[in-house]
Amino acid sequence: MTKADYYETLGVSRDADEKALKSAFRKRAMKYHPDRNPNDAEAEAKFKELGEAYEALKDPQKRAAYDRFGHAAFENGGGGGGSPFGGGGMSDIFEDIFGEMMGGGRRSSGGRSRGADLRYNMEISLEEAFEGKTAEIEIPTAITCENCDGSGAKPGTSPSTCGTCGGVGQVRASQGFFSIQRTCPACQGRGEVISEPCDDCAGSGTTEQSKTLSVNVPAGIEDGTRIRLAGEGEAGARGGPQGDLYIFLSIRPHEFFQRDSADIYCRVPISMTTAALGGQFEVGTVDGSKTRVKVPEGTQNGKQFRLRSKGMPVMRSSQVGDMYIQVAIETPSNLSKRQRELLTEFEQLSSEENSPESTGFFSRMKGFFNGLAD
Repeated sequence: MTKADYYETLGVSRDADEKALKSAFRKRAMKYHPDRNPNDAEAEAKFKELGEAYEALKDPQKRAAYDRFGHAAFENGGGGGGSPFGGGGMSDIFEDIFGEMMGGGRRSSGGRSRGADLRYNMEISLEEAFEGKTAEIEIPTAITCENCDGSGAKPGTSPSTCGTCGGVGQVRASQGFFSIQRTCPACQGRGEVISEPCDDCAGSGTTEQSKTLSVNVPAGIEDGTRIRLAGEGEAGARGGPQGDLYIFLSIRPHEFFQRDSADIYCRVPISMTTAALGGQFEVGTVDGSKTRVKVPEGTQNGKQFRLRSKGMPVMRSSQVGDMYIQVAIETPSNLSKRQRELLTEFEQLSSEENSPESTGFFSRMKGFFNGLAD
């Protein structure tokens, strides 16, 4: 029976790099793993083919030989009777790839696993992001049990070695062609059992408690920034190392300002007469001060004015962004009789030179429709 091409078995191109090979193997091996396909001979055979293909292609020397000679590179003693596996066997390959899934635990001896990471959502104002601040936060977390000092065992007693796994935390089971390691069901991979659990923590080695932490929020921090406090997460089981605390920061929307990186934008309405005749106005900035903006005669709607270095500071830098003022010309409403008369008179005295943009637009529009009529 002709063997399938190793590259086709893994579903990768012949120039696939090591990362692509590993990713393709993991994805397909999980699909055909015996634990997911019990008593399925076809899936078991496919699982074996995947392992053989990956073992051949992950090694640069074996891959080079396979690329040149094909399957013949591993025949006649080249790789052990037609198989490219070394002395470790297939189970070593899958343990290396899948870690915990194939029995490779992340626990240290005695079940001292690392504590869980915690997340805290913090919301601050734009002004606080501008200045920076030190915030006090209170978080509920798991701490090391003081009664048993994290061992989980009642004071005066100690955990004993698990009789099922002999303290290894794993048991080996044969399944078809494979010998697969699984987490010990008696001790859940800890390698130890507690016959007399601590009264305070019920054997977990941790208790619930709130703690207060001081968090430094640097000036210029941006929305969505993540702050990591190492070792401030939950305590690990049975005296294991603590996890980390991650603070996800968000900035509340501001009533007047919009932020884009280090720049600040503000929309300011001005009267039609100010835009036409010119004038000035005062506007507040994010640092709490005020600045005067001059409006030249004939200013159009949407005009932007740039205020240098009036934006946000760049975090951990001496740079500062700018502030942009965009004017919105307000059309007069609720006119009195006299105001109407004056505007009517103004309209009568106006010429094309007073409204060059609208005059040009309608002139081009007229030409466009005349062209269609022709």
